[in-house]
Amino acid sequence: MSIHQVKIFTGTEGAVGELEHRVNEWLTESKARVVNIFGNIAPQSVLPGTPITPLAGADHGHSRRFGPSDIMLVVVYQKAG
Repeated sequence: MSIHQVKIFTGTEGAVGELEHRVNEWLTESKARVVNIFGNIAPQSVLPGTPITPLAGADHGHSRRFGPSDIMLVVVYQKAG
């Protein structure tokens, strides 16, 4: 029985295609046997230096401009061979 390994990938929601490409490229090159894939997307945060634009029905101080959220994918795998 082989021990499970973990590979962590990070990116942003604005570059999901790039993240997908990196994961697929690694899977192809490593020939790893995937046990599980899970991930998380961080809550959006207000961009620094963004002028405050009150939103109707929102608490004072909220803005309409948000930075792209961070994405983390974790691949649990077994090494090939």
